Amino acid sequence: MAEIRTAHLFTMTLAVGEVQPLGKTPFGERRVAVVEGGRFEGARLKGTVLKGGSDWILLRSDGVLQLDVRMTLKTDDGAIIGMTYRGHRHGPAAVIDRLNRGETVDASEYYFRTAPFFETAAEKYAWLNRIIAVATGHRPPAGPVYDVFEVL
Repeated sequence: MAEIRTAHLFTMTLAVGEVQPLGKTPFGERRVAVVEGGRFEGARLKGTVLKGGSDWILLRSDGVLQLDVRMTLKTDDGAIIGMTYRGHRHGPAAVIDRLNRGETVDASEYYFRTAPFFETAAEKYAWLNRIIAVATGHRPPAGPVYDVFEVL
């Protein structure tokens, strides 16, 4: 089996606003968080995350926090890029309790991975429409940070 190779695409820092609880559904405890903005930067693209995205968070009965995010990126040269990702965050209960209290926790103590996809009409960034990406995340008190990688 061939080894999967990746290349760093960008690092993204997000600001997350108020979280609205929707209650217990048949799938788990559902909450919706507003993406207030952020920044992304890499060798091939950089810019801001526009306010107005959202994360439909599901806390499953097995303790996994399942993410379902839609947001809009605006590059420094004005291109608009839609970004969606799904992912999982989980770990030992004591570690997750520390994260939930807003403590700084080393990312090696829990699992936080996502699978981003992109959509844009900007010709310069049309290559994003055709790639598969993966990301590793960590959750400092100020908001999530992702290192996004293109699968080569």
